[in-house]
Amino acid sequence: MTDFKQLKVWEKAHELTLEIYRVTATFPKHELYGLVSQMRRCAVSIGSNIAEGRGRDGDPDFQRFLGIAIGSAAELEYQLLLSRDLGFLSAQQYSPVCSSLAEVGRMLVALREKVRGAGVGR
Repeated sequence: MTDFKQLKVWEKAHELTLEIYRVTATFPKHELYGLVSQMRRCAVSIGSNIAEGRGRDGDPDFQRFLGIAIGSAAELEYQLLLSRDLGFLSAQQYSPVCSSLAEVGRMLVALREKVRGAGVGR
């Protein structure tokens, strides 16, 4: 099994997940089982799918799991926007988290293209 922790995109996704946990800790208690839970699951899903794909059997599986991670990132992007618009996140909280998410998204797409085009990833 290969070490997913050596991937820079996984490292960035892990940092993003930790930040999502920090910012959602201040959300209203009535959102604990709603938006907070959903955002945390999406963030965890990004790193988890990178790890699972890396541990799977071959590049096609890795590409598929990277695609799932990209989908989770898109979902989280909307949830961050909604959180800002509902007043749960300030502009000062929203902007850096969205920048981190955008960076992770770009890295995921680039890695998926690299794996798809060059047949690397093992």
